[in-house]
Amino acid sequence: MASTQLRLTPKSARKLIFEALTGAGTHTRNAGYFADAILDTELSGLEGHGFYWLQYYCEHVQSGKVDGRAAPLVKKLSPVAFRVDARRGFAHPAIEKGFARLIPAAKKNGIAGMAVHNSYNAATLGYHTGYLAKKGLVAFGFTNSTPAIAPVGGRKPVIGTNPLSFAVPGRKGKLAFLIDQSASAVTWTAVKLAADEGRAIPLGWAQDSEGKPTTDPARGLAGSMAPAGGYKGFGQGLIVEVMCAALAGAWRGPQMGSFMANDGKPIGCGQFFIALDPKGFSGGAFGKQIAALAKSINSQDGARLPNARRAANQQRLAKEGLLIDRALYDRLKSFA
Repeated sequence: MASTQLRLTPKSARKLIFEALTGAGTHTRNAGYFADAILDTELSGLEGHGFYWLQYYCEHVQSGKVDGRAAPLVKKLSPVAFRVDARRGFAHPAIEKGFARLIPAAKKNGIAGMAVHNSYNAATLGYHTGYLAKKGLVAFGFTNSTPAIAPVGGRKPVIGTNPLSFAVPGRKGKLAFLIDQSASAVTWTAVKLAADEGRAIPLGWAQDSEGKPTTDPARGLAGSMAPAGGYKGFGQGLIVEVMCAALAGAWRGPQMGSFMANDGKPIGCGQFFIALDPKGFSGGAFGKQIAALAKSINSQDGARLPNARRAANQQRLAKEGLLIDRALYDRLKSFA
């Protein structure tokens, strides 16, 4: 282990996350589910998405860009439809409070939907859909973000990396599998980290401001992210924008404040979740079919289900502990 890194147990990492959030000004009631999500991200091996972003969350609370003490409001539109106002606070407490209504509604009625507006970075979207799947529900999740992808044939970004996630319940409160993918070929954070570290990026990750493929991460950040699968990736991102800006009544990418800078402007993005109870819709066949589907994939040498790598990392890193750069650790401790 390099001398510039520390290794934290999951318990000490969770404590660091919670104390950084609350020390920066987040209310304790808003920090629990949030801290669990950040820890889960790190344990999943998604480097650059957990500890790295936590410093910005804390800065944004201190600067007033996000209200860490906001109490989300849940409005019941019908027995199966809910609209959550995050009230310029973090997305996580708004999602947590909405899920308390969404889950029983979906189990009672077979399906339920929830829109979140006036919100903030939802971070790892698969954590939220995975939470629903562990409750026995098939889950769809969407969240939009600041412009990063130009339309096919264009040069100016109009939608964000706009991830969507789909989670499938397994047996005894476990996941069968989970899909969590952005509309871009790679995450924006991957390009940002390359720029921070002075590394070149592979062709196919980003385009410069002239719409030409580039290996320079700085030019990529100034230009646009390459969509995953060409026009198909842009199409996915467009679906997410409709779900989160139009349907949820949140802001479109160009209207949002920065996800990183302390520009004083709320992010104002949206999230949308759909939960389905598989028992009724499938006539009881769901579990059997999912098990057979998983077996058809896992029985092949070298093949794996989506989320298998994250699940393996969870087990390994829970034992090994989590590495964090000393400078970032000190930065997070300063908030606590």
